Amino acid sequence: MDADEADGAGPGTVPAWVISLAVIAAVSYGTFLLEHALSPELDRVNGYVSELSASDQPYHLIYSGGDLVTGVLTIVVSLGSLRRLRRRPLATTGWAFLGLFGVCAIGDATFPLDCAPSLETWCALRERSENVSFSHEFHSVTSSAVIVCGVIALFTLSMAARRYGWWPALARWGWLLALAETVFALSTLLAMYMGQWLGIIQRVQITILCLGLLTIAWSLHADRRDAARAARGVPSAREKTPL
Repeated sequence: MDADEADGAGPGTVPAWVISLAVIAAVSYGTFLLEHALSPELDRVNGYVSELSASDQPYHLIYSGGDLVTGVLTIVVSLGSLRRLRRRPLATTGWAFLGLFGVCAIGDATFPLDCAPSLETWCALRERSENVSFSHEFHSVTSSAVIVCGVIALFTLSMAARRYGWWPALARWGWLLALAETVFALSTLLAMYMGQWLGIIQRVQITILCLGLLTIAWSLHADRRDAARAARGVPSAREKTPL
């Protein structure tokens, strides 16, 4: 980290409710874990995660509702961070893409699949003949954009953390999560070609994004905790154990 890139000043802190919203966003994005109880008939190995929220599935509002909650809360976290934290180019880019991730998650909830191709043969035939709604077709766009924006957000926030000496958790884990997400995203293309393992790969992808949101929440919490300790004259964890 060059002296002209970081002057020792921290990024600042966000209110506790922003951190709480980031945690809730991570939890709500993992609604696919409820499939064991609510949607056991869907193929978890080869089926799309998006099939859980297909319009004709009985519990689709729960799954799409989770995406909607995550999208809205992530946008709030992004805006709150941009408003309260110190603005540096990489950090600003990261928070902006986190907000775009939220927008795309809302898009996933707004444009669900019509039906579940892996469960219903007639649905797969309609999909192949392109006899599906705009929502069904556009869902692939929003789902891809979620991954792209999530990867860029994690990577740029991680690079900001390393360059400016901020957010140790993001500096250590953010880029690894972004790399893992990229690898599994590319693996999705291979799984689609082979026609198997797509469900498992997608579920791992979503889990990584949930971990990314939790890492962001922890980083924001750590800064708030250290600021509170500094106000009481207690050395922070970062001062005790430098990177």
